Amino acid sequence: MNEHAIIVVGGGPAGMAAAIAAYDRGVTDVVILDREPHLGGILMQCIHNGFGLHKLGQELTGPEYAAVYERKVAERGIKVYYETTVTHVSPDRVVTAQSRQGILKFKAQAVILAMGCRERSRGALNICGSRPAGVYSAGTAQKLMNCEGYMVGKKVVILGSGDIGLIMARRMSLEGAKVEAVCELMPYSGGLTRNIVQCLEDFGIPLYLSTTVAQIHGDKRLEGVTIAQVDQRRQPIEETKRYIPCDTLLLSVGLIPENELTRACGIPMDPITNGALVDDTCQTAVPGIFACGNVLQVHDLVDYVSDEAERAGIGAADLVLGANAQGELVATKPGNGVRYVIPQNVRKAGQDVSLFLRVTQPFGKVKFTVTSGDQVLAVAKRLKAAPGEMEKITVKAEQLANVTEPIVVALEEL
Repeated sequence: MNEHAIIVVGGGPAGMAAAIAAYDRGVTDVVILDREPHLGGILMQCIHNGFGLHKLGQELTGPEYAAVYERKVAERGIKVYYETTVTHVSPDRVVTAQSRQGILKFKAQAVILAMGCRERSRGALNICGSRPAGVYSAGTAQKLMNCEGYMVGKKVVILGSGDIGLIMARRMSLEGAKVEAVCELMPYSGGLTRNIVQCLEDFGIPLYLSTTVAQIHGDKRLEGVTIAQVDQRRQPIEETKRYIPCDTLLLSVGLIPENELTRACGIPMDPITNGALVDDTCQTAVPGIFACGNVLQVHDLVDYVSDEAERAGIGAADLVLGANAQGELVATKPGNGVRYVIPQNVRKAGQDVSLFLRVTQPFGKVKFTVTSGDQVLAVAKRLKAAPGEMEKITVKAEQLANVTEPIVVALEEL
């Protein structure tokens, strides 16, 4: 049994930021367990820029952003177990992992879960047709092109307008492929506005909303797809079907937090985010186990991942040092126009608390109001709000002190 103060599961941007924050808080016995042969996680295949504008004050590529944190990990001498896949975490913080040396077991005072997320596969979509070559998830295609140097196709249709799909539309175009269309099932795009502009509009790529791929054609290799508009029940409308010849279909149909370890540990989950229920220190309902990054909620910016992971690292360190946050917990709930709120519980006493949320649909100018009963805790106005862009509202500590009822975040259109 290897004993450490804090074990971080995952060496991506969340895992690295959490480990660094815990170390800087005063707990130097921190280790990172990562299944890859290097740190960085998904950032290593994201060679486009746009990372670090909020957190580091400069525009970096994914590998450059990862390198900043990897240097910080090395400078602090934080031990990393590479090519080590965690297979189980118990409620009493015993971590079991598979490595090249065999089965390893660790005992920790605190565990930080930072496993990230994975893409939803074609099998979850029920698209009619056979299984020809040429159908990829957008992230798989990104890794093949950016890390392996393999061109996945020349004539492309993309299903889903999440950020990975939008970025891959630009990437394929830059490599000489023809992107015929980006189809989105919902009546609005799920990606950042800047990506819609820079990745589609700048390249003249059409975005078809309320549209899906109804059928895949081809035997050994994809030959084309049939697309169709959908009705209010999101079912294809027969008379709108049309055929598009293509040799590649990329799926950007959502990300799923990698929470198998979380569920196996018996940690209560949020059915909306598919992540754990946490408090304002990112601690789950199981004492000593924290969660942060895309395993907690799917973020749109890596800068926010790092911020959230730092809170988890500080929370874990304070627990080890015996200085963890105290105070009565109050639940947070989504109100009108809000899909979810994280953290799901906040403390009445202590520091200011930042609430993170997503709206249910695109809105124009809106006002967010944070209330507890008749008490208004915070108000924030936005020129627009969209499901693809996370919102952050900070509630001052003095406003939380006298809260007696659940905290509700709602919006109204202006």
